[in-house]
Amino acid sequence: MTSSVRGRLDRLRRQYAPHEHRPLDGYAVTMGAFGVLAGSLAAVAKVTGREVPERPAVQDVVLISLATHKLSRLIAKDSITSPLRAPFTRYAEPAGSGELNEEVRDDGSSIRHSIGELVSCPFCLAVWVATGLTSGLVFAPRLTRLAATVFTAVAASDFLQMAYSISKEAAEGSPQDDEKPAINGRAVAQA
Repeated sequence: MTSSVRGRLDRLRRQYAPHEHRPLDGYAVTMGAFGVLAGSLAAVAKVTGREVPERPAVQDVVLISLATHKLSRLIAKDSITSPLRAPFTRYAEPAGSGELNEEVRDDGSSIRHSIGELVSCPFCLAVWVATGLTSGLVFAPRLTRLAATVFTAVAASDFLQMAYSISKEAAEGSPQDDEKPAINGRAVAQA
């Protein structure tokens, strides 16, 4: 049975992307793992009698959204978290602001490839992180809100750091009236 499923997936992969390697079986495993995780969290909540809110509070949605953004980027792009990604990716180049660009390792394992894509993509990781944080609101709401507050504050700080850098560059980049641009040592008239 396993070989017939694998055979169907191989045919589907060839039909789907005949000129590019797309590890559909690895993606299927990764999606299955997410399904098992989400289903397990729901089952544990039910078995333990944890109350799931009918409608999450707006403040929690905003807090979890901002924390998800920051935590996803931190896991997927930060220099310091590169050891977590190293088994699945290869360093490519710095990306600025403490972030890295990495390439997915493609050493013949479709699961390794799909995990590499997952852990190096903040957009891909966001659903996993949001699921974890949202589940945290069910199982440990106070601790989850505290942790989410940290990541939300760091996200806000990142945007303020960027705004400061942009403002500073804009202020330093515009020539003063007495500092006219020069070409080959000669002042250039400005229009």
